[in-house]
Amino acid sequence: MSDASGRSRRTIDVLLVEDNPGDVRLIEEAFRDAGADSELHAVTDGEEALDFVYRRDDHANAPRPDLVILDWNLPRTSGEQVLMELKDDPEHKRIPVTVLTGSQDESDVLHSYRKHANACLKKAVEPDEFLETIRAYAEFWFTTARLPNGDE
Repeated sequence: MSDASGRSRRTIDVLLVEDNPGDVRLIEEAFRDAGADSELHAVTDGEEALDFVYRRDDHANAPRPDLVILDWNLPRTSGEQVLMELKDDPEHKRIPVTVLTGSQDESDVLHSYRKHANACLKKAVEPDEFLETIRAYAEFWFTTARLPNGDE
């Protein structure tokens, strides 16, 4: 498939690390509404996220994610720990990681960027506002930005 510029398009594999099922459903809906040519792989905690990325256990056949959306507050292994591990690994450090946070504290945002997050999105309290934020995010990553091939 090609886009309007004639570039070949491919399905983008997105790893969503989110323990709130309601937020997962809203993100899935926003991606559908945005017409994102993507495959969303949802896991519920940081440990499972690392298993997915490193293709361990139940995720031995998982695709390499092109993009990661990472909740900052997760059970078992925190979002911060997942981000640090990905960004410290030469094989995975180029994968764009967007942190999702419900925190109102600007120091949390600054902290995620210091840990090399590529973006930080605030979880809106209102579902419609959250949907709009994720639609805009999808529009940017799937239409405007260029992602490296998973092999690169």
